[in-house]
Amino acid sequence: MKLLKYFDELKRSMEYLAEDPATVFIGQAVACPGTAMSNTLKEISNDRKVELPVDEDMQMGMTNGLALQGKLPVSIFPRWNFLLLATNQLVNHLDKFSEMSAGGYQPKAIIRTSIGSQRPLHPGHQHIGDYTDAYRSMLKNVEVIRLEEANEVFPAYEKARTREDGKSTILVEYGDFYNEK
Repeated sequence: MKLLKYFDELKRSMEYLAEDPATVFIGQAVACPGTAMSNTLKEISNDRKVELPVDEDMQMGMTNGLALQGKLPVSIFPRWNFLLLATNQLVNHLDKFSEMSAGGYQPKAIIRTSIGSQRPLHPGHQHIGDYTDAYRSMLKNVEVIRLEEANEVFPAYEKARTREDGKSTILVEYGDFYNEK
């Protein structure tokens, strides 16, 4: 049995998502290097990526708009601490579109974030938050999945892409596992 590597499974998952012509990768350091997540997107064509400045609320608003247009946005927030700044668009809009439209709109987005790595260098407490449980309690139509093992990665991204239950998905990675597992 082949031992799965966390980073390799993330890379494989991104390439799998890119097979869908509706998929658009959006965020900071998606078309340009800058985070560990950037390395999982190296094999994906730049015409499938939308590089954005640091403006998380705007990014989630664009994610919502792309999803409403029938695209499958993969919106990348390198750390939970950054996703906090997009909470308005996530909780008040993406999570509520189905209810606000009496089921008429059920846009699907994939939100990718992580618990920031602490090794080999601790980046400061403002970069290592894990808000998984808090967001699970706030969201009804967005499922939050924490990816703790390499063998959980691909199935979770596959579920996020193929789900037909009207829900979006937040996938929570562990920055430390990119090199450790």
